[in-house]
Formats: sequence, structure tokens, C-alpha cells
Amino acid sequence: MKLDTIIAVKDVELSAKWYEALLGCKDLHGGNSFAVLVTEDQEVLLCLHKWGAHEHPTMADPSITPGNGLLIYFRTKNMQDILAHVERMGYAFEEKLHLNTNSNRKEFSLRDPDGYFVTITDYHEYEG
Repeated sequence: MKLDTIIAVKDVELSAKWYEALLGCKDLHGGNSFAVLVTEDQEVLLCLHKWGAHEHPTMADPSITPGNGLLIYFRTKNMQDILAHVERMGYAFEEKLHLNTNSNRKEFSLRDPDGYFVTITDYHEYEG
């Protein structure tokens, strides 16, 4: 089983380009109402859906604050490369690079163009 996380965004193409630049992913779908962002291995990373398109009830009202109760958490082996890119692009940090004492991994956080809270952390397997 796989989970394809879909978030509602105001501008699919702008958000897709932001995530592509941040994470080095590619948009498999393309278009202005839906994007499927994939890794170089074609693994679905994140889907973007235009607010109000296709009559989905939870994506109908673009005036609500996006991301309430949601943390987009990427575990990656390329965290240092992504961090360097964030610094080069001048993106604002919500949390600078620090050690998360819960996971015992380094991570940092920022907001995407729609205000979603995005955390990038060193890749790790979850332990029970």
C-alpha cells in the first residue's frame, strides 16, 4: 500500500516549480490544476491540487488557512544539498538547522508558497 499525499495550492505550476527547485523532484503530470511530483526513481513524493478544482469538498474553500494540523516531513539522504539550496535561494527558515531530540536527527523547516510547514530531515528508518 502507498499513500499519495495531496495538498491544495493556489498556483499549481508555481508550487510545482518551488518543490522541484527545493527537492530536485519532477512533475510527472503537469498542468495548472494538478501535479504529481516524483523522485528520480518515479516514486510519488507529493501531489498538488488547485483549490476549487474538481469539486473535492476539502479543497473547495481557498480562503481557509492551509496546513492546519499538517506537517510535510521529508526524510532525505540529500539534506545538506537541500539546505545549501535553501540558503542560496534566500528562502526564509521557520526553524534553522538543529538537532531534533525526538528523532536524534538534524532537521530544518520552512514554509512553501501556500504557507504549508515543510520539514527536511536526515533520512532515517522509524524504530518501534
